[in-house]
Formats: sequence, structure tokens, C-alpha cells
Amino acid sequence: MKLFEPLQLGSLTLPNRMIMAPLTRTRAGMEHMPNALIAEYYAQRASAGLIIAECTMIMPNTSAFIAEPGIYSAEQVEAWKQVTAAVHAKGGKIFLQIWHAGRAAHPNMCNGQQPVSASAIAIQDEVHTPQGKAAQVVPRVLSDDEIPGIVKAFAQAARSAMHAGFDGVEVHGANGYLLDQFLRDGANKRTGKYGGSVENRARFLFEVLTAVTKEIGSDKVGLRLSLLNSYNSMIDSDPMGLARFLGERLNEFNLAYVHVMRSDFFGVQKGDVLTPMREAYTGVIIGNMGYKAEEAEQAIADGKVDAVAFGTGFLANPDLPERIRQGAAWNVPNPKTFYTPGPEGYTDYPFLKTSI
Repeated sequence: MKLFEPLQLGSLTLPNRMIMAPLTRTRAGMEHMPNALIAEYYAQRASAGLIIAECTMIMPNTSAFIAEPGIYSAEQVEAWKQVTAAVHAKGGKIFLQIWHAGRAAHPNMCNGQQPVSASAIAIQDEVHTPQGKAAQVVPRVLSDDEIPGIVKAFAQAARSAMHAGFDGVEVHGANGYLLDQFLRDGANKRTGKYGGSVENRARFLFEVLTAVTKEIGSDKVGLRLSLLNSYNSMIDSDPMGLARFLGERLNEFNLAYVHVMRSDFFGVQKGDVLTPMREAYTGVIIGNMGYKAEEAEQAIADGKVDAVAFGTGFLANPDLPERIRQGAAWNVPNPKTFYTPGPEGYTDYPFLKTSI
């Protein structure tokens, strides 16, 4: 099967093409601290060709999920070492997704601080906070002269990830978080060097990629994009054109990969962003969203993507590659435990029974 062929991904040779997508699981507590339970969870899934760990805060007071991890303190860097060591001990490879929530952060989780974004437009939704459900707030417009500090924080997070033992990082440019808020014109209504034209809207993202690749090497850097996803009140007037533009420009960065979410969580926005990305981008493309094994195999065989990222498939099946190899049934994920604390619905999904 194509899924079981090795893949050269930057400086790594992956043993297979089944990638574990980044999945927010909120097991890091209010201190945003990696722990032994998180280490066990990722080590269980070390048979993935590559694990992309969950979105991780590059700065304090940017929380969107209450109990997601961070990598902005020395204590967090040290704590991540148990996670990477556990994965490597099982022969796995792991990248860290580095992230700024932008307007998706909430004052109730950020010491009362107002979130920032490209424009003063709130997400039209409620969010779970320590004080209960609350409406998303109107963000403060990030000034041009504040952007270099965030770019520097991304670079520092990448450096810290390498110190913590990760094999690389994935820059989170998807799902309506800060970089995506600048990138797509539904959230970016600003003027000046970071607004208006597609070139200007992509400037922040390109500055982050320049800084991060300079810091740790482009062969250890991936990027995630979701140009159709309406999650977090996102939309763009020309997602296919944006995909082609980004594909062409991202060739300059010589990244390890570009990770493309091909559709909309809610099925509202339709289109094909993978084809223009594939036509324009010459590097490794990881496809994501809704793939089963058969479609993933065919997509790789047809050259549409080079690898496929499975999200809830890996969440509920720590041994997903072996299940695919055997044609075995997949465990069914339980959404009620996606974001709850503790091992239930996290580290207790069963492996295939092996005969003695």
C-alpha cells in the first residue's frame, strides 16, 4: 500500500504516510503544563509516520481552550521533554504545532486581557471558559509595530520546541486563529502593509515562516492551512485563488511540508483547494479532513497528496496503521471526552487484540 511507503519529509524519513493530525485535547490543566498523561497518549500513537502535537501557546494570555499546553516558559520546555522522550522511545517522530489564538482567545482565560486580531471583528459564537459559556469578545486591532514581537515569539517557540526534543514544528496558519485571521479577507479588513491585497494579508504569515525557518532550519518546519474552513467565523472571497497564490509563494521557503485541510468542518463552504495547491506547490503536501483508508490510499496513488493526516481516527485508534494494514475495524471516538480531563477517552481506547 502507498500508505506504508516511506516518505522524505524535510530532514526526516517517515516510515509511513499516515500522519496524526494535531488535536486539541485540553489535558494540560490551568497551568498549560505538559505531563505524564500527555506523554502516554502520544507514545501510544508512535506508529504514526509523524505525530503533529496539539496547538501549543507561544505566549501567555492567549488561551482559547482553558487547558491547552504552552511552550513559553522554561518549565513547560522541560515538561515537554518527557513527551518527546516517550514518543522517541517507541520509535516515533513528533512535531509541535505552535500557535497564537488571536481573537479566539478570551479574557476569562487570559487574566482579563482583550484578544488581538487583524481587525475589530468578533467571532460569532460562544466559548467555554472557567466561568461558564461566554460570548466571544470584539478583539483589539493589532498594530503594525506589535507584529514583530509576535513573529519573535513564534521563532522562540520553535527554538524551545527543539530544546524540548521535538523533531520539528508546524506553524498553525489555519482554523481562524491569528495568522489565518490576517490571511483571509473575511477577518482582515485593515489597510496598510498587512491588509488589502492578498500579498499584504499573507505578509504576517511569511514573516513568521521566515523567522522560524531561520531559527531551526526550513527542513524542520511545516505549515497548516484551512482555506475553506468556516470554523471561528472564517470566510474568504477567493479560497481557490488564495490556495494557488500560497502554493506558488511557499515554494520559496523549502518547508518540510504544507498541511492542507481540504474542506469545511461545517460543510458550509465548498470548493477544491487541494488541486490548485498541488499544481502550484512543488513540495510535500499532507491532506486532511474526512479521509478513510481507501480514499487516502487512492489520493496518494493519484498524486493528489503525498501523505494523509487522520484526526479522530488516531484519537480513537492508537494503533491505526496496524488496523489499516489488517483491514480491521476502527474504534469509534467519543466526542463527550474530547476535552474532558483525565485518561477516560484519552489513553483508554483499546489496541487490537494480538494472539499469543
